[in-house]
Amino acid sequence: MILDIIGIVLGVIAICLFFWLKKEQQMNFDLHDGDIEASKHAYNALMEDFTNYEVRTDREIRKISNNVEIKRIKNEKDIGKIKKDLPSIIRRVIGHIEFAKPLDKK
Repeated sequence: MILDIIGIVLGVIAICLFFWLKKEQQMNFDLHDGDIEASKHAYNALMEDFTNYEVRTDREIRKISNNVEIKRIKNEKDIGKIKKDLPSIIRRVIGHIEFAKPLDKK
């Protein structure tokens, strides 16, 4: 008789523990699901930020490249003008040197 009562009490305790552990496990699963969902949102936000960063840097690189190209073309034009004017500049300088009076009069 006592063994029957002890068996019934242990059985009830075992059933209660089983339901309690199942409830605890479900709570842990819910927490993990929440963490996974938060991670998905964080990864999506990170991907969007990275995509925006890539677009912004590509735009800036293109802008800098265009500015460099414009400056290169301007410099080439300036050098072209200097090359055209260089013979006349050399003639003017050499003309002054050729027709200059010598400093020492020996």
